[in-house]
Amino acid sequence: MAVYHHSFIAKEGWTLLFLIFCIAAVSSYFFFFLSIPVWMLFFLVLFLLRDPHRVIPAKPLAIVSPIQGVVNSVEPFYDPYLKREASKIVIKMRWYDVFSLRSPLEGQIKQSWLVSNDKGGKIKNVFWLQSDEHDDIVCSIGGGFLWWKPDCKINMGERIGQGQRCGFMHFGTIVELILPAMAHIEVKKGDRITSGESIVANLIHNK
Repeated sequence: MAVYHHSFIAKEGWTLLFLIFCIAAVSSYFFFFLSIPVWMLFFLVLFLLRDPHRVIPAKPLAIVSPIQGVVNSVEPFYDPYLKREASKIVIKMRWYDVFSLRSPLEGQIKQSWLVSNDKGGKIKNVFWLQSDEHDDIVCSIGGGFLWWKPDCKINMGERIGQGQRCGFMHFGTIVELILPAMAHIEVKKGDRITSGESIVANLIHNK
């Protein structure tokens, strides 16, 4: 089982945390009672920015969830990016879920797109990941809070490990996993899943 180590607090939020801490500390010195809401905000943000270590399942053909959240739907789907029949799993992040994004499979980033979403003008990050066995997975990341967009730290041609941290989301993010039609789906609508650890599907290879 692979374990990817990093800071327990998402580094993307260090500046914000430091700023809130300084405001809380200064207000505590001059206006103690007024500082209480600021300290409450500090600990809330600290909780939201938690980024726990994940133990990746020792199953090379398993597809793990890229985010923590709830399965919104599982359905047959026509993949508009790779022009194929496929299956789609839609996962929605709740406001209190861990914000880190993880790779669903080990492989190489073949291509990525920024796609405009007609609903509210938001931008979706989409990337195509191909395994060494030439299994193709498309991951579409959209939704989210207000105007913020997901921070995906991936580059075309880069290799990435199964369950490896590769970005930072925010609450309300919706991820669509587009899988080969023959993949065996392991989740159903309403399931609560954990990023990097929960297996959402298994790839099928004919012997």
